[in-house]
Amino acid sequence: MQPLIDNARAFGRRPEEFATLAAGQSPEVLFITCSDSRVVPALITGARPGQLFELRTAGNIVPPYASGTPTGEAATIEYAVEVLGVQDIVVCGHSHCGAVGALVRGDDLSTVPAVRDWLAHAADEPRTADPADPTVNEAVQHHVLTQLLRLRSYPCVESRLTDGRLRLHAWYYEVHTGQVREHRSATDAFEAL
Repeated sequence: MQPLIDNARAFGRRPEEFATLAAGQSPEVLFITCSDSRVVPALITGARPGQLFELRTAGNIVPPYASGTPTGEAATIEYAVEVLGVQDIVVCGHSHCGAVGALVRGDDLSTVPAVRDWLAHAADEPRTADPADPTVNEAVQHHVLTQLLRLRSYPCVESRLTDGRLRLHAWYYEVHTGQVREHRSATDAFEAL
């Protein structure tokens, strides 16, 4: 913890670098990814403060849209699209994902009921040819595409997609190599950026 505290102290000693941020934010991208500590959107993309609006959830799950029961995730998506006017949304899954791995393996999650109930929002059970693969890459990639489809059901997203003001992207990040792949519809495969 001490190195983090030391960095936080030093970070605040450069106010001139952050003064313009007080005027507001205008990120172009909503970046939806997993809460996993090995996935750092700003590090992956090289983004500076104010460039990414982030939504991090266990397993980068986008819950179903339900107007009668708002969620923090739905509010974040709606705010990014309607208020901030983001032009792109990236859903980024990653290798070695504990959430997707638990779904693939059918892990007993009875001791963590909140996790179990959250993972029920995954929509489809991620599929893979090799459930023993620790990277769970095939399952994660399928899962990311499923979450992208889920996003399309949000009225604000659907509206902006229809009029061409929004683009969706499916990314896969390999924590063990640092490589990022994007789904290409022409080949229906995740390929290097």
